[in-house]
Amino acid sequence: MQQITDDVLEQNRYLLYIYTPFCGTCALARSMLDKIESVHQQDIFYEMNASLHSDFMQEYKIESVPCLLIVEDGDVQDKVYAFKSIANIYSYLMTYKPELFAKS
Repeated sequence: MQQITDDVLEQNRYLLYIYTPFCGTCALARSMLDKIESVHQQDIFYEMNASLHSDFMQEYKIESVPCLLIVEDGDVQDKVYAFKSIANIYSYLMTYKPELFAKS
């Protein structure tokens, strides 16, 4: 997982995992995302420590962490707060990142 940068935030499309360092639920969510990236052998998600980006949190109305913020065409498409399972996260990836499942 890569740290989010201002350049990425200016892009029209990204998946952003928002967390705080001492959040147990965030650690569990991160392990799910790490497993997904491991399976696909690539960075899929960007990460942001919510504690360091309070303006961003207010601007995007992030209600709690962990949060998977899905941005498409420069607009927020979804905010996932309940990670539930790896299968649940895959359901979002199938919609918002279908190129992961394209056959070579």
